[in-house]
Amino acid sequence: MKFIADLHIHSKYSRATSPDMTPENLWRWAQLKGIKVLGTGDFTHPKWLNELKEKLDNYDNNLFKLKGKYKHNNIPNSCLSDIYFMLTAEISCIYGKKGKTRKIHSIILAPDFNTIGKINLRLSKIGNLSADGRPILGLDAKELLKIILDISDEAMLIPAHAWTPHFSVFGAGSGFDSLEECFEELTPYVYAIETGLSSDPKMNWRLSGIDKITLTSHSDAHSPQKIGREANILDTDISYRAITAAIKKKGGFSGTIEFFPEEGKYHYDGHRFCEVSLSPGETIKNNYLCPVCGKRVTVGVMHRVEKLADREYGFKPEDAPDFYSIIPLPEIIAETLQVGVSSKAVENMYFKLLEKLGDEFKILMDYSTEEIEKAGFPQIAEAISRMRNGKVHIAPGFDGEYGKIKIFEEVERKKIKGQAMLF
Repeated sequence: MKFIADLHIHSKYSRATSPDMTPENLWRWAQLKGIKVLGTGDFTHPKWLNELKEKLDNYDNNLFKLKGKYKHNNIPNSCLSDIYFMLTAEISCIYGKKGKTRKIHSIILAPDFNTIGKINLRLSKIGNLSADGRPILGLDAKELLKIILDISDEAMLIPAHAWTPHFSVFGAGSGFDSLEECFEELTPYVYAIETGLSSDPKMNWRLSGIDKITLTSHSDAHSPQKIGREANILDTDISYRAITAAIKKKGGFSGTIEFFPEEGKYHYDGHRFCEVSLSPGETIKNNYLCPVCGKRVTVGVMHRVEKLADREYGFKPEDAPDFYSIIPLPEIIAETLQVGVSSKAVENMYFKLLEKLGDEFKILMDYSTEEIEKAGFPQIAEAISRMRNGKVHIAPGFDGEYGKIKIFEEVERKKIKGQAMLF
């Protein structure tokens, strides 16, 4: 069965997350988006774990369903679907290795509450699991992987947002130049990485050293509306073992749904406080210094990929799954209406589209533009057509600031002159 899975999100107990990140709201928004399997996030946090145990039922496939008494009724009939939860968490490891401070974030997938109990017991002896939904531990990422493997051969570790500058396995600020440097003899047990919002598979294909692993994508959402902004497409049974087997062996892993990577907040180099955005070439010409204040700029994902790559851009491995670059539907509506994405007008049109056509992914990926136009949304149809063909204008994100993406008009980069990248 073909379905969409988003396995990296956060709960209301993580820093800078919405109080709406509850099982009930996640269940609702998964249906609106068209997500079949959703990660729980934050299973290490005691309060969130108790809430998950209270509100979820084991569905006998090592996935979980929301108990009936917690379900909402305010979902369009066209979007109604069974939703399954997978037990997941993100761990922040900060430690010294090879003369450098390392800051590595990892996603953990687990099959059941018993396994979680063992993981949490081990990790609670290393750091405070109650302080944040994404705990910070003084633990080598390799040792974290070893703990996971010792507890369960069904649990899995995936390096999170693998290219972001400050908290990732390949990050320019505190990462490594290869998986082997980080995980050493345990590298064969790393079956996947998460590409993150600022990179896509085409960028990752430039590194032959990661050809054998699966490139996964997830939203890392901090609010219910953001789930599914990146996700995975699978064609397997809906079970924990089938999903993890697809990630390990690539069979049944059909591809990913991606941000346009330029829209991610660490794609280009730059200095946010001076509003300076730089291409890798501009950074090198400026000797890695901000042309406004003279301080070192944050080196972004595009630059870091270029440094580690051993292939030209455009190479695709023979067995690589496809990927699809999308713009979230509310952003598309906001541009066609020329209003803010959080406006009531966007919300009203969003639900009109869902009521007539079904969930968001069906509209963005499955319906023909003719069908969308016939349903009464000609401008949306035109915008989606341009999105599907990559005809968008982007001022790349940098140093923690999201990129600006437009479908019908140009956008300008800050401070540095020149037209926005045109696709």
